[in-house]
Amino acid sequence: MLYNLYEVQKSWFATAGAMASMGAEMLTHPGNPFAAVGAGPVIASALDVFVHATLPRGKPSFDIEMVTVDGVSQPVTEAIVIHRPFCNLLRFTHPGLGPDAPRLLIVAPMSGHFATLLRGTVARLLERAEVYITDWADAKMVPIEAGSFSLDDYIDHVIDFFEHIGPGAHALAVCQPSVPTLAATAIMAADKHPCRPASLTMMGGPVDTREAPTSVNDVAMGRPHSWFESNVIATVPLTYPGAGRRVYPGFLQLAGFMAMNLGSHLQSHYQMFKHMVAGDGESADASKAFYEEYRSVCDLPAEYYLQTIEHVFQRHSLPKGEFVHRGKTVDLGAIRDTALLAIEGEKDDISGIGQTRAALHLATGLAESRKQYLLAPDVGHYGIFNGSKWRNTIAPVVEEWMARHDRGKLRVVA
Repeated sequence: MLYNLYEVQKSWFATAGAMASMGAEMLTHPGNPFAAVGAGPVIASALDVFVHATLPRGKPSFDIEMVTVDGVSQPVTEAIVIHRPFCNLLRFTHPGLGPDAPRLLIVAPMSGHFATLLRGTVARLLERAEVYITDWADAKMVPIEAGSFSLDDYIDHVIDFFEHIGPGAHALAVCQPSVPTLAATAIMAADKHPCRPASLTMMGGPVDTREAPTSVNDVAMGRPHSWFESNVIATVPLTYPGAGRRVYPGFLQLAGFMAMNLGSHLQSHYQMFKHMVAGDGESADASKAFYEEYRSVCDLPAEYYLQTIEHVFQRHSLPKGEFVHRGKTVDLGAIRDTALLAIEGEKDDISGIGQTRAALHLATGLAESRKQYLLAPDVGHYGIFNGSKWRNTIAPVVEEWMARHDRGKLRVVA
């Protein structure tokens, strides 16, 4: 019922948005003698903002065509190197990368947004590294015949991707995947797996949510596990390939994040409106570009979502040493030669300060020289991996960390 009501609402907004778009076009058409006078431009701008806010969105593309390296533009090649029902592994490269360029696996969040939310992360690190990224599927588009997808499956995917990339690769986990990627690293370390990562960077990840709980953590802790299963899990309707699959809908995730900072989102749209009225198209387009990505959401498999709520936010299984993968307890102390970098934002209101840093304390078998912590001043959650502070301040730290612990300099502990 929940999903069907959303579909009805989406259809209504699509119709209303189409009418508003027609109205805005008529008000600003060069053939309209009143296009530049009176209330016409103001009304047209308001209608345009309404259209932008209600427009249905699909999966965006990365569209990274060029990167500039040392003042030279390099054409970027994007390719799918592994195809799975729930995830594609993408590879980005360009001719300017030498044979010794580091290989980096970026593990994107499976938390309601598409991997393209990390477009800026990929583009910046691609300057010096061959970049791979997990492109998680929209669960409503995965036929039910493909089976379920659990937290164990997530970890298995990460390990498989490390095996594909080969020994000596590096990893970067943004937000939610810090937990399963850290677990995968520990599993591979315990098995002396030759493809265990040389370094792992975790950014704004909920490794131990008992540290500085945020409103996101409070919501997860304030309700029993059964409440989430009964109230936020829906069945994909017949209009999608994944009909019948149980999912946590992306529109609920988006509604929750929007509600957390409703005032700032309303202010952003008001500023967009003012820019359009003033004819400042560049500023308006910048706001539009952000919300195009932010409002593009996907559904999560119910099994994976409920297990994440249970083990990451309610039971704190990994920091307590109680996290189990395929029947075997994960030992973070087994990590002995994967260098760990934890990055947090001073103003992060999703993953509080200390939640990611906890990984450094939990890796008891790792020498302190292979651990580093960065608290990015005046940076919020999304600023950790996107924007000017990411490009100019944080990314160089990540690159230096990978260079310091690259495969040619890494002493593998047998």
